[in-house]
Amino acid sequence: MARVDLAGFNVDADLLRELAALHPEPIELTPETVSAAYARISRDSRPVGELRRVSRLEVDKARASNERIVFGLGHASVAEHAVFNFDVLEVSRLAIEALESHRLASYTEKSQRYVRLGEDYAIPEEVESKGLAGEFTEFVSRAFSRYALLVARLMASGVPDKMAGEDARYALPLAVHGQLGMTCNARSLEHLVLRLNSSPLAELRDLARSFLAVAKPVAPSLLRYMTPGPYHLLREADIAASVRSLLGPAVAQAPVDHPADPFSTGVRLVNATTDGDARILAALAVPTLGTDYPSAMAAVLSLDADGRTRLYRAVTARLGVHDALPREFELASMTFEMVVSAAAFGQMKRHRMSSLTTWPYDAALGITIPPAIAEAGLSDILQEGADEASAMVARLGGPGDPVSAYALLNAHRRRCLWTLNLREFYHVSRLREDEHAQWDIRLLTAAMADLARGAFPVCSGHLGGKDRFTTRAAPQAPAADVRPDPAG
Repeated sequence: MARVDLAGFNVDADLLRELAALHPEPIELTPETVSAAYARISRDSRPVGELRRVSRLEVDKARASNERIVFGLGHASVAEHAVFNFDVLEVSRLAIEALESHRLASYTEKSQRYVRLGEDYAIPEEVESKGLAGEFTEFVSRAFSRYALLVARLMASGVPDKMAGEDARYALPLAVHGQLGMTCNARSLEHLVLRLNSSPLAELRDLARSFLAVAKPVAPSLLRYMTPGPYHLLREADIAASVRSLLGPAVAQAPVDHPADPFSTGVRLVNATTDGDARILAALAVPTLGTDYPSAMAAVLSLDADGRTRLYRAVTARLGVHDALPREFELASMTFEMVVSAAAFGQMKRHRMSSLTTWPYDAALGITIPPAIAEAGLSDILQEGADEASAMVARLGGPGDPVSAYALLNAHRRRCLWTLNLREFYHVSRLREDEHAQWDIRLLTAAMADLARGAFPVCSGHLGGKDRFTTRAAPQAPAADVRPDPAG
């Protein structure tokens, strides 16, 4: 019979310190001993519990073993057994986006949707060095005044308290403070600190130092290569120079697509797996057919639309609202180009089992105006804030200066590409199209789902929010094969 022993679990750091203080002799508490013990499993015949005991008793030897195996021999995955929990506070919304772009970690963030915000915000070091701290403070103070005014006016118009705060936050800049809880392993932390150290923003470099200040004393043998080199520091400049030289003349006169409608999601499907439905269904059929994948693919392609739909229905006949689709659904993927508000992007970035390619926030893309604000006749208040933000951006160095993004609002937009396989998009759709989802991300996801149904008319049959799962009709046989429009 299989045996599973509990080797460890997360314990609050304050409790660990209290327990260590009660110990009759000095005791060193570190996750390095677990990494060292697990590293020995492949070459030591002793039970893993014994290996852990030896590592605990000989911390210095455990650290030396980690350094030799992780860095000397290159078995970096050993460092993944050492796990940290961090409280991250007094950090701007802009910095949180950079932090959470690192996929191999877990984050739980204070939501601006549910928490009424106090006037806490970052004054970037770059702003102070330009002598603009006073102007920036006045700008943010006026933004908070608009936030309070919008909350009051929305509630007076009949919008519930929670919804009023949720929509009023579109008037706040990305300099506003947030906080989060974060869990990651030592290998991921090392890569994260390297990326933060490579940032042109002082706040992010300071965040890197803060992580190291609390983590390196606990696990010095697992955190080493975090100083950025030329590749990290100069890559973007090298790309920019080459692009201007090779591609600039060709696109200089090309029109830029800016959504004019403040409620537009600006979503288009720019790429999708050819024959995605057939690829999924063929992979599901291989075990039963007892053949190879190309043969199964040929068999599925020979089916008419009704036959493929019947096969899909067999796959999903017992599907429940909380069930994940099988991994075969990862064989079909899509890339969407979209223009989204900072408020919506804050929710998009939570879906880390996908590829999210972003470009800087751009005031030229306009702002997203919450419908409740428009219906209450309050759009001018939000637009006034956006105009002030544009003026502050100019004062901070213009759109090309990274620090200028601190002045942009949650209403401002950015362009991005989002690549997901169909299995992951089912998760996004269930969560973000649900009736409890925030309106901005719900509209965005619904537009994506419509495009996904066009690309994969059979295997997208159960897309939609959890609230509509039980009433959703089975997919109808498509009238014709649908392909994404290469021009969007």
